[in-house]
Amino acid sequence: MTTMTGGEAIIKSLRANGVDTVFALPGGQLDFLFDAMYKEGDDLRLIHTRHEQATAYMAYGYAKSTGKVGTCAVVPGPGLLNAAGALCTAWSNYAPVLCISGQIPSTAIGKGYGDLHEIEDQIGMISHVTKWSQSIDHPAYAPTHIGEAFKQLGTGYPRPVEVEMPMDIMAMEAEVDILPAVSEYPSLPVDQSLVNESAEILKQAKKPMIVVGSGALEASAEVMALAELLQAPVMACRSGKGIVSSDHYLSANFPMGHRLWGETDAVVAVGTRLNWPLTMWGKDDDLKLIRVDIDAKQINRICEPEVGILGDSAKVLNALHQQLITDGFSAASREVELSELKAQIDGEMREKVGPQMAYLDVIRKELPDDGIFVDEVTQVGFVSWYGFPVYKPRQHISAGYQGTLGYGYATALGVMAGNMDKKVIQVSGDGGFMFTCQELATAVQYQLPLVTIIFNDHRFTNVQRQQKEWFDGRVICSDLHNPDFVKMAESFGAAGFSASDPESLRQAIRSAFEQKGPSIIEVDVQEFFPAPWPFLMMPQNRKQVCK
Repeated sequence: MTTMTGGEAIIKSLRANGVDTVFALPGGQLDFLFDAMYKEGDDLRLIHTRHEQATAYMAYGYAKSTGKVGTCAVVPGPGLLNAAGALCTAWSNYAPVLCISGQIPSTAIGKGYGDLHEIEDQIGMISHVTKWSQSIDHPAYAPTHIGEAFKQLGTGYPRPVEVEMPMDIMAMEAEVDILPAVSEYPSLPVDQSLVNESAEILKQAKKPMIVVGSGALEASAEVMALAELLQAPVMACRSGKGIVSSDHYLSANFPMGHRLWGETDAVVAVGTRLNWPLTMWGKDDDLKLIRVDIDAKQINRICEPEVGILGDSAKVLNALHQQLITDGFSAASREVELSELKAQIDGEMREKVGPQMAYLDVIRKELPDDGIFVDEVTQVGFVSWYGFPVYKPRQHISAGYQGTLGYGYATALGVMAGNMDKKVIQVSGDGGFMFTCQELATAVQYQLPLVTIIFNDHRFTNVQRQQKEWFDGRVICSDLHNPDFVKMAESFGAAGFSASDPESLRQAIRSAFEQKGPSIIEVDVQEFFPAPWPFLMMPQNRKQVCK
């Protein structure tokens, strides 16, 4: 045992569990935590942001793109609430984010004295967007509680966790025994009877398909093996993109999946909520549904499947694949059929959302195959969900169903920090970028070579389109006054470039990739992009809709 402060006990415990990067913003209740990080020297990379929301967004981007725990630290009360939007995004997207929060002095908690940043029942407040949370009330407890945080992050479904420590406990010196890293995580056994039942359904199916979400990110090989055996197309929308490479004939984007959904007779849904297919496209008795998920709440959500298997997706899919092999199952190739459908869908997309596709084609061509694309709640971002090819898991980062406007830039900086050996491109609209534009300072200070493309049409486009279509053209609060984004970037010390069409964007990306630090590319958009919704809000194509 060694004498150390509470702050040091936290940081030493993080280091013992493999944390090498922390995204944080200093403040009075974190003084001793930051001093502990200072003492770690080069062994711990500290990236401090200009707003608390960015600490958790960066941790989210780091976690989603690497699969490792993303760690952030904020002051209590308003600091933690500022970070809560990003924690909400991480919660919705099953991201392993560890948030460390300060707290007012332990003697004042719950007293209502009006201490700086005091908030009633902070643990209870943050519990709605965390899987687990805990107050550390003595330095000696830090190793145990940090260890439990990592156990929670690595067991079952990953979601954010939070630990907090009162400021006087962070300053307290005590004997502390730093524990070894958590290395054992409980796992669920595979229910072979349910595997057998699933295999029987799939052996009878004429046109099976697979749908994947973030719960299959670590099961790419197993998904591919099962898909090839079944000759089943694999559909992904956002988080599941790249689990099967987009250039494989068995990879199906969202509109192609919709076309296939109408005629499939068996679906294996792996680690996905399956919300839009079930609630918009429908399910009837002619479609047998097999759900595989580590989150028990998802198995019967929306509708009851024919078979629901609770367990690790890789293990379940491997068992299912082996059972089909044992049963002597084989299927004829569907390469010609699916390749033709893929080409047909691609043509339809280019006809209806051609302007966005033209820009995405340039981005895909210039971004290396192992590069990472981060979207935003913007017109090009929406089309990227179905129109941007992805070749490996974790190469397309999204806000998921939260649709957190403004999440993109700060998230992409976390992606960049976790993948300094790769190229990263992030797209924003002019509205969303301004939510975290101050983090240009962070990007320059830490020389994060992120390339951000801002499509500037001087409006909140979705809002204005709906105002014009739904309210007889009554436009309110959707026109935007913007800075010159190129000059803005240069004023921070970043590189700034302009583009006005796909070809000039190509040249700007090439110039941006030559920079050592961050770059902003402003694309001047004069007209509305076509609505992306025809390939997302697609109509019912089964007899019944689940509600």
